[in-house]
Amino acid sequence: MTPFPAVDPIPLPAPVLLFKGLHILTLALHFISVELLLGSLLVATWLNFHGVMRRQDAAAPLRLNAAAALARRLPVVMTYVINLGVPPLLFSQVLYGRALYTSSVLIGVYWLAVVFLLMACYALIYRFAAGTESARAVWWQGLLAWLLAGVIAKIYTTNMTLMLRPEVWGQMYATSASGTHLPPHDPTALPRWLFMLTGGLWVAGIWMIWLAGRQVFEEPVRRYLAANGGCLAWVGLIAQAVVAAMVMQAQPPPVRDTLAANPLAQAAGLTCVAAALGLILLGLWSAIRKPITRAAGWLGAALVLAGMLAMVAYRDALRDLTLLGKGYDVWHRTVATNWGVVSLFLVVFVAGLGTVAWLISVMMRAKPVPEELS
Repeated sequence: MTPFPAVDPIPLPAPVLLFKGLHILTLALHFISVELLLGSLLVATWLNFHGVMRRQDAAAPLRLNAAAALARRLPVVMTYVINLGVPPLLFSQVLYGRALYTSSVLIGVYWLAVVFLLMACYALIYRFAAGTESARAVWWQGLLAWLLAGVIAKIYTTNMTLMLRPEVWGQMYATSASGTHLPPHDPTALPRWLFMLTGGLWVAGIWMIWLAGRQVFEEPVRRYLAANGGCLAWVGLIAQAVVAAMVMQAQPPPVRDTLAANPLAQAAGLTCVAAALGLILLGLWSAIRKPITRAAGWLGAALVLAGMLAMVAYRDALRDLTLLGKGYDVWHRTVATNWGVVSLFLVVFVAGLGTVAWLISVMMRAKPVPEELS
């Protein structure tokens, strides 16, 4: 008897491939914003702590200005984290609902707690950003916000790992049907969580390089952002590569062997490696040469997007192959495509992307306002 609930009799309104493509695209954008928040929040917290504790140092003003430059943008980043997190979650429910709904119910208390943890984290980020503007010692608020964000990431990791483990669902429900019982130990859970946390370091580093190319900062601050962002980028990429090896080592041998033989997974993996090498070289160059051009930042942004898309595609293949080995074939679904609705959706989707691109271009053409501490 299969542990998965029965298939919904209502057929999918579009091909599985379309849902998969949209899921990978939106999840990559969500992951970029999540990594940007986790990494930048941690870096801004450290810079604020280091700056206020050593105000007598000549570099203290640079640290405090850099902390404020990152922190004042975090409330906006959080809006992207939240809004870009909704589409991939909905696509996941369409494709993997029988697994994802079950795991969500089994840890229901923790899953629902995400909403309240997120509100507390958001409030702390606003207070932290305001405090950095006046160079006050608000590092503890930033640290607490980062810890809350890390807890949210841990809950998501727990749920997305539990959905791949139908063999423990019955035992968990028999132990507690109230949604308060956490799943038994899984060797892949901790490495997956650490993979997301370490990813925030290099994404924040690339963002610092991008900010260094903007004219809103004084040149010393731009050079400080470029140099330290470059160091953070290549160090963070190496750290995440080590954790990635841990993630793969924790996978069951049949899954690793199947992934190694899968052409799409191979292509995604090679793309990840190529993007990572490009970002490491950019980070090293930025740390040494301290570029203050926009071209370096945009190159980094393009590599981040390419690498994240490839990483999500590889993650998607890992999930599909893991579930397939346990009797869940995501491609085996009844489809009754309504091309009229699908076409209208795609038109609105493309129009929305175009509108966002236009808004970004307007913002980029706006006259810069010099940023400095009050």
